[in-house]
Amino acid sequence: MIRSLIAASLLIGTVAVAQVPPGNSAPQPVPFADTIPAARDVAYPGTLTVDVDATDTARGIFRVRETIPVAQAGRMTLLFPKWLPGAHTPRGEIEKLAGLVVRANGRILPWTRDTVDVFAFHVDVPSAARKIDIEFQFLSATKADQGRIAATPNMVSLQPNSVSLYPAGYFTRRIPVKFTARFPAGWTAAGALKAKATSGPDGVTYAYEPTNYEVLADSPILAGKYGKTWALSPRVNLNVFADSPDNLAATPEQIDAHKRLVEQAVKTFGAQHYDHYEFLLSLSDQLGTIGLEHHRSSENGAPTGYFTDWANGAVRRNLLPHEFTHSWDGKFRRGADLWTPDFRTPMRDSLLWVYEGQTQFWGYVLQARSGLVSKQDTLDALAAIAGTYDLAPGRQWRPLIDTTNDPIISQRRPRGWTSWQRSEGDYYNEGLMVWMEVDAMLRQKSGGAKSIDDFSRAFFGVRDGDWGELTYTLDDVAATLNGIVPFDWAGFLKTRLTETGKPAPVQGFAMNGYKLVYTPVPTPYFTQAEKARGTDASYSIGLVADKDGIVTASIWESPAFKAGVDVGTTIAAVNGQAWSRDRLLAAIAAAQGTKEPIRLLLKDGDRYRDVAIDYHSGPRYPRFEKVGTGDGGLDRLLAPR
Repeated sequence: MIRSLIAASLLIGTVAVAQVPPGNSAPQPVPFADTIPAARDVAYPGTLTVDVDATDTARGIFRVRETIPVAQAGRMTLLFPKWLPGAHTPRGEIEKLAGLVVRANGRILPWTRDTVDVFAFHVDVPSAARKIDIEFQFLSATKADQGRIAATPNMVSLQPNSVSLYPAGYFTRRIPVKFTARFPAGWTAAGALKAKATSGPDGVTYAYEPTNYEVLADSPILAGKYGKTWALSPRVNLNVFADSPDNLAATPEQIDAHKRLVEQAVKTFGAQHYDHYEFLLSLSDQLGTIGLEHHRSSENGAPTGYFTDWANGAVRRNLLPHEFTHSWDGKFRRGADLWTPDFRTPMRDSLLWVYEGQTQFWGYVLQARSGLVSKQDTLDALAAIAGTYDLAPGRQWRPLIDTTNDPIISQRRPRGWTSWQRSEGDYYNEGLMVWMEVDAMLRQKSGGAKSIDDFSRAFFGVRDGDWGELTYTLDDVAATLNGIVPFDWAGFLKTRLTETGKPAPVQGFAMNGYKLVYTPVPTPYFTQAEKARGTDASYSIGLVADKDGIVTASIWESPAFKAGVDVGTTIAAVNGQAWSRDRLLAAIAAAQGTKEPIRLLLKDGDRYRDVAIDYHSGPRYPRFEKVGTGDGGLDRLLAPR
C-alpha cells in the first residue's frame, strides 16, 4: 500500500511539472493556409518578357524590367526561384532582390510578401489590366562574405533565375519567355540560348531566342571584355573569359586535351543530351568561383593561370570533366524525387549518391581518358580520396544515405568537426568509391567481359539528342545493373548506403588492382593539392593548418584531437619555435620511433595553452601500390576509348 502511494505521488508530481504553471499564459497557434497556387501542367496564357541591364559592372547592380501578361483580374502570386537544380537546396538569393515595384496600366500595385514562403509576392490585378510591369534590382555580392561575386569591371556571370520572377500555378516548362540582356560596349557573351547581338550607345544588347522559363533558368550567361571561343566538336564549344587577355594564351595541345574530353565522354556514354553544349569558363581572381551544371552548358570558375600555369594545375582540371558529365548524370537522368515541376516545390536528395557520386567517378575517369590530367595524377587523386575515408570516423554513426540530406541541413555553411559530423562531400567521394566497387564486381562476376562502361551506355546512352529529364529510382539503377550481370544489386547498394560502424568501401580499388598504402613522402599531386589547403598532416597527427598556422581541420579521435587541438585555434609554436609549415613537418618526422611527444603552443584569442601530441609513426601520405602484374581493372578503366 505504501509503495502504491509513493508511486502515485511520483506520477502526480511528474504530471504536474509537465503542465503549464497556474497563472501562466498558454497561447494556441495561429492557423495558416498555403495560398500559393500549386504548379499545374497547363500552358501559361502569354509570354513573359525580361530585360536586364547588366552594364553597372563596377557595383554589380543588375536592373530588371519584366512584363507578365495576365488572363484575369484578382490575386496573383509571383515567385522568385527558390529550389534551384544543381544546388540541391533552397538557395535562391532572395536577399539580393531590392527595389521591387509592380505596375498595371501605369499605376503602382501594392504587393505583399508571403509570410510562410518569403520567395513569394502577392498582388491584386485590377480588372482592366492585361499585363503587369515589374521593376527591381538584383544586387550582386561586392565582398566574398556576402555570397558569390557575380560582376567585376571586366566580367559578368548572369544567372537568369536571379533576375526574374515567374507566375505561380504553372509548370515552369509551360511558361513562355523572351529574355534580353545589355552588357558594356565592346563586350561579348556566351550561353546555351542562341542570341542576336546589337551594339548601341549604351552597350551591346543580346536578344535571346524565345524559350520556356525552365530552360531560361537553366541557361546562364558569361560575358566579359576579354573572351575567346574554341570549337571542341561540332556540338560543343569552350567559351573562356578572363581578367586579362594574357590569361587566354592556351596552347594547341591544351585545347586538344579539351577536345579529347568531349570525344571520350561521347564514347563513354554513347549519346549526347544536348543540341549544343557551351562550357562557360571564367579565369578570374575577382569573379566568384563556381562549378555548376546545366543541361546544355556549365559554369566553371578557375584561377587566372588555368592555361598559363598548366604544369601546376592538375587539381583544378577535374572541374570541366565533372560538370560535363552532369549533362548525362543529373540533368538528363535525374532522381525521381529530385525532379520538380517548378522552383518552389521542395527537392528530395536521396539519389545524390548517383547524381554526384557517379559524376565524381566519371569526372576522374574522363580526365585520365582524355589526357586532361595524367593517369598517374588521377591515381594519386583517387588514393587521396581513399585515404580520407580510411580515416573517416563519422561513418561510425552516420550512414552515407543520410549525407544526401546535407545540402538542405547545412547549405554549405562551415562546420567545426567535419570528419565526425560528415558533409555533402561524402556522397561525392564515398559515392565514387561505391561505384568503383561496382565496376570491380562487374568485372569479376563477368570474367572481365563487363564493366561500369556497360552500365553507363545502358543507363545514360539512350534517346540521343533528348535534353529533357528521364527520371529514375534506386530500383531502376539496380535493374540496369542486373541487365549487365545478374546479382542482388539492390541489396548491395542498400547495404552500402545504410551501413554504419564498418570500414570505408575502399576495397573496390584493390579489387581493381591498386592497394591503398601510406608512405613518408607525398605524391606530386598531393603536394600540388596541398598548396590550396595549407599543411595537411591529417593522415599522421590528424590536423590541417593554413599558412598562418590556423587549424582548419582536426580529425575526430586522431592524436591531435586527443591532445585537445580544435578547429580555429592557431599554432603559435612547434617544439618551442615559432610556427612554420616546415617546423611542423620536421617535428612529425623527428618524433618517429621516440617517446617524446610533439609539443604545440596554441593560441585561442588571448589565451595560450600547451598541448603534447603523442604520435611516433612519422609522416604518412596515401598512395596506391599496384597489385599483381599486367593491367588491372583500374588500368583498363582509365585507358582512353
